[in-house]
Amino acid sequence: MPRPARGMAKPKNAKKTIIRLIDYIGKYKLLLVLVFFAVLVSSGAQVAGDYFLKPAFNGLVALANKFKESGSLSALDFLPFVRIICMMIVIYAFGALATWVNSRIMLHISSQTLFKIRTDLFGELEKLPLRYFDSHTHGELMSLFTNDIDTLRDMMSQTIPQLFSSTISVVSIFVMMIILSPLLTLVVIVTMFLSVMLAGVIGKKSAMAFKDQQKAIGALNGYVEEMITGQKVVKVFNHEEKAVENFGRINDELCRAGTRANTFANILMPIMGNLSHVQYAIVAIFGAVRMIGGHLDMGTIAAFLQYTRSFSRPITMMSQQFNGILNALAGAERIFKVIDEEEEIDEGFVKLVNASETVPTASSDGKSRLVQSFAYTGEWAWRVPKSLEVQESGESIPSFADDDEHKLMKLRGDVVFSDVSFGYVPEKEVLHGINLHAHPGEKIALVGSTGSGKTTITNLLTRFYDIDDAKGSITYDGIKLKDIAKDDLRKSLGMVLQDTHLFTGTIRDNIKYGNLEASEAQVIAAAKLANADSFIRHLENGYDTVITGDGGNLSQGQRQLLAIARAAVADPPVLILDEATSSIDTRTEALIEKGMDRLMEGRTVFVIAHRLSTVRNANEIIVLEKGDIIERGSHDELLAKKGRYYQLYTGGIELD
Repeated sequence: MPRPARGMAKPKNAKKTIIRLIDYIGKYKLLLVLVFFAVLVSSGAQVAGDYFLKPAFNGLVALANKFKESGSLSALDFLPFVRIICMMIVIYAFGALATWVNSRIMLHISSQTLFKIRTDLFGELEKLPLRYFDSHTHGELMSLFTNDIDTLRDMMSQTIPQLFSSTISVVSIFVMMIILSPLLTLVVIVTMFLSVMLAGVIGKKSAMAFKDQQKAIGALNGYVEEMITGQKVVKVFNHEEKAVENFGRINDELCRAGTRANTFANILMPIMGNLSHVQYAIVAIFGAVRMIGGHLDMGTIAAFLQYTRSFSRPITMMSQQFNGILNALAGAERIFKVIDEEEEIDEGFVKLVNASETVPTASSDGKSRLVQSFAYTGEWAWRVPKSLEVQESGESIPSFADDDEHKLMKLRGDVVFSDVSFGYVPEKEVLHGINLHAHPGEKIALVGSTGSGKTTITNLLTRFYDIDDAKGSITYDGIKLKDIAKDDLRKSLGMVLQDTHLFTGTIRDNIKYGNLEASEAQVIAAAKLANADSFIRHLENGYDTVITGDGGNLSQGQRQLLAIARAAVADPPVLILDEATSSIDTRTEALIEKGMDRLMEGRTVFVIAHRLSTVRNANEIIVLEKGDIIERGSHDELLAKKGRYYQLYTGGIELD
């Protein structure tokens, strides 16, 4: 029996959502036709089987009367009665088989449909811009794959077939009841109406109570997750008792809400069950009166009473299934809303390609031209339309012949910010007129307090966020950043974040995440460069050691070393190091310093640093404060100025 209706969520546009679901299910038209016929057979078998109670009871009464007259069993003919019973068994068995077929087919359809929906949903999430994830919690997105998908599965595999079956059963039973006795049918309708009215009152209270319970569950789950995630902080500050006290308060609220919700839920079915018994008794009394008056026979009453019991059950199920459908449609609406979100816009058209040797080749017009031979030379280049205006800065950019419409420009890592202003929301800018020039091979350090705009600069460089044309410009090798395709741009960048993230898999897989085509030798070379090879080989399974739980079986420093190795194996011309050595002790930092220098050699590097000792050898140190550049220069130049950087370096003030 289905569970009582919980806090019901209503879709805003049910019609549109249903049409979207039909589009997904539409490819299974033949199977849906089979389901339709299976449901018809199943429901029809139930109704037909119940109708055979009439001849069965009448036949039994006739046998009893005949036995009274003859007093001998040998004079009785049981064959017609046995035939009726056998016919009922066959009909019910056929209906059970149809129900099994229906369930199996709908399970297949729902599984395949949900597979496609999950694939589309996850694929869309991968295409959404970073700002979408900044404005939506992880739990909110995860609930799409759990709660909302689960309600959809229940609706497609169970609720819809049951609703269809219940509808057919109710209509069929109602017709048969009218055929058997219109007067008794009227009695059933009146008593059923009173029961539905009462159920509606209780159902509304139950729905509100379960809505309160869901809120309380969300609060409790959020608090538990927060406390488990921050368990180290809880313990180090001796906050255990306070945490338990807060948990008890939230848990008590859930207990009260749950008690009220389940009280309504638990009394609904007993009340409806008892009312159905009362209805059954009333119909039986009226039927007996009609039989005494000679208007009905025993078989008709028996069949009608069976229909009476069968009539209320589908109606109750239909009301509960309706709530389930609304919940599922609301969940589907949330899923489709994400699928319909505007994807990360990429108007870039400049591609990153392997620069190839050029050889003279005779064309169809007999002229000799330099064309691409596709012989890999180890060089990377931008494939730029010749019509595109390129702002060449510094030394000229070498180019390779490509075709009549494009040219290949060598990837060097020359980055220029010109009067860049930016805000994550229009009304609040976090960068104000930023100007900087990172020449190929230079190391640029960004220093400043939290919120000064350091990470925002790197977010713009990676095109996690784009600037408006009126708010300045960013060029990469003289090409406007917005003209470079995002995928190709990010292939040319390597990034090591302060908060490392490792994926479930082997250490080798996590290093190769920076370059899926990397060979075993390249993986090991990258690990050695980051000074991670030594600790990896001391693990039980070496590079085949499986990482779980975001590297929970490794120290923070070891995770950071793997992140550095992952950037090294990508071999990018531009590196972004967001406090990359923050989780490494001084001794380990000294050990990898030479490796980091080799990693940064010949590359343009942006370093976000709080530990100022790590940026002394930067070509230029940029000091930011509230989105403005307040100082810039080399380490020695800034110390000589005795300004903000001098105070930070000597400890006169501290970064907050």
